[in-house]
Amino acid sequence: VQLQACGGGLVQTGGSLTLSCTAAGRTLDFYSLGWFRQVPGKEREFVVGFRRSTSNTYYADSAKGRFTISRDSAKNTVTLQMNSLKPEDTAVYYCAADNSYRILSVFMTPAGFEYWGQGTQVTVSS
Repeated sequence: VQLQACGGGLVQTGGSLTLSCTAAGRTLDFYSLGWFRQVPGKEREFVVGFRRSTSNTYYADSAKGRFTISRDSAKNTVTLQMNSLKPEDTAVYYCAADNSYRILSVFMTPAGFEYWGQGTQVTVSS
């Protein structure tokens, strides 16, 4: 499956952004889905993910209460709604998908996802 992310940009502290990731080639209905982010010099970190094997959604502590992942099967798209943004949310955001079973500890890492979008920059100004 090929993923294309978009929706990044510059926003002020407290603002909102919606990131979208559109898939081509396969339907996302059979995939676990995730969003990660990365800043220069640091490892890519888990933000939120929908684990298909359990139908559960998992959020990083930094994202709880502010970010929401959703999927639109008709558009074959996964969306990350980000509210109450903070300067520390500044990063390149990546969407990811995987259709293999992963134990939870792996699912919440980049190793838990095989397919990746190209990344979209989110900058939150203070």
